[in-house]
Amino acid sequence: MKLKFKNLREAGLIAIILMICIAMSFASEYFLTWENMRAMLLSFSIEGIVVVGMAVLLIVGGIDLSVGSVVCLAMVIVGKLFLLGLNPWAASLVAIVASAGIGLCIGLCVTKIGLSHFIASLAFMVIARGLSLAMTQGTPQSLFTLPADFKFIGQGTIAGIPAVILIFLAIVVVSDFVLRKSTLLRKVFYTGSNEKAARYAGINVDSVKLWVTVLCATMAGVAGVIFTARFGAATPTFGVGMELNVIAAAVIGGASLKGGSGTIYGAVLGLALLSVVTSSLILLDVSVYWQDVIKGGILLAAVSLDHWLSHSKKAA
Repeated sequence: MKLKFKNLREAGLIAIILMICIAMSFASEYFLTWENMRAMLLSFSIEGIVVVGMAVLLIVGGIDLSVGSVVCLAMVIVGKLFLLGLNPWAASLVAIVASAGIGLCIGLCVTKIGLSHFIASLAFMVIARGLSLAMTQGTPQSLFTLPADFKFIGQGTIAGIPAVILIFLAIVVVSDFVLRKSTLLRKVFYTGSNEKAARYAGINVDSVKLWVTVLCATMAGVAGVIFTARFGAATPTFGVGMELNVIAAAVIGGASLKGGSGTIYGAVLGLALLSVVTSSLILLDVSVYWQDVIKGGILLAAVSLDHWLSHSKKAA
């Protein structure tokens, strides 16, 4: 029944996205053009990599407010090391490891000190952003001399399809398959559903929380590397507010803020919905300020639905 509900949630999101697309095809002649479709896919593909990690973390009952800052820090590390003469691939590896290190620190604060994910990640959100500003003195880094093979992952195409989209799809498919089939990742659901029962069942709950937190930060680091390759620059203010968009997408897709439920595909569909809504509002020439109000309303509706469903299950 639980799996059927998840499938129903995902089918509902697909239906909503299709209805908006049909309506917008009449409202704007530009909506269904390849240029606009490509722009929408590119707009959420790299951010979608972060959504994958956030979805898994929400399932285990955690949350990470630092992902936007970690994405930015990864970009700054790649840019800074490249400008100092390091190969961009080696610089990217350092950036991803550093991102994973931030996830490890957050995880240890949660499992060893007893802080909540919210507080620990909030602290590291500020720390990561501060490091980005300190390393660059608040000045954007121009990286137009990055080699072509590195830029390819952000700007290149394969058979006419942007490499970014293919990388994103590969990560989504593999992650979803592992999440559904792997015994290790099944522990994520058990931990998020009932932590006490999971401990009695012999699951090392702290270990699960720790590596899932590291996974989320690592995904943010990977996204930061790809963003660097795509834009050929590293801006210390990049990614502000990204964490809210990512969390909103995962919740809209069915991930519960209380843990124990959610899917990768659902989170991706949630992000796709937000991207379609944003594109529609831009084409309809809606003020950017009202765009935030509308997207906030969508998030409020999704959280309210999640809250209502949780209480319905308890009452049943």
